[in-house]
Amino acid sequence: MQPSSNALQTRIITATFLGLGVLAIGLINNFWLIWLVLGAVYMLAFHEATRLFGINNNSLYAYAAILWIIASIYPYSEDLLVISGLIFVGAVAYTQNIPFRNFLPFLYPTAGMLYVLSLYQEYGISALLWLVVVVASADIGAYFVGKSIGRTPFSISSPSKTREGVYGGIVVATVAGFFVGISIVENMTQAILISMLTAMAAVFGDLFESYLKRQAGVKDSGNILPGHGGILDRIDGYLFGAIVMLIFLRGLA
Repeated sequence: MQPSSNALQTRIITATFLGLGVLAIGLINNFWLIWLVLGAVYMLAFHEATRLFGINNNSLYAYAAILWIIASIYPYSEDLLVISGLIFVGAVAYTQNIPFRNFLPFLYPTAGMLYVLSLYQEYGISALLWLVVVVASADIGAYFVGKSIGRTPFSISSPSKTREGVYGGIVVATVAGFFVGISIVENMTQAILISMLTAMAAVFGDLFESYLKRQAGVKDSGNILPGHGGILDRIDGYLFGAIVMLIFLRGLA
């Protein structure tokens, strides 16, 4: 029992420091600080993704950094992903010696991180708070509901997840997200719907990363966060959730 107790303590300590850091950054609410922190998270996640995809090409980090720098001055960050795709396929056609899988890290985690930045640029720190509340609540709700009444396996990509836990997590996240979202969209139906869809996306974001880890034969995406694993292990739900939240905020609100 002692090892598991120590592991839980380490996990709680790390989560506490992460939470305090996020809170401090949110209270300061400075674009360049948030861009810088998100950029650091992005580059670490990009590194972990290249390992999961089995890519060994150091030049990709330079392209990722350039992309993030451009995103700081371009108002629609996620559009840069389309431009990057066009440049990549053009380079593939021109050289005929670039593996297509080299673009995978520019889909995951790059797409999600660009949407997180755009979400902040367009809707402010309140939208990021909404995203954090929904994704964190989905994770916490799924854990406790799954532990208490979970019986039915959810997916072979994540054997520890149960359908009961997933459904419970979505319900908890929808309720918690509503109380934040209603102050942003000022419409009850929209706040509920966007919270629910974001929570569902977060579930599959976590599931996708579990799939990648199983394909790569690793337990965690990295070991930079004691008790939690890698950066991708912590932000997987946000990468999918941010995309869905921004799309439906634009379309519904």
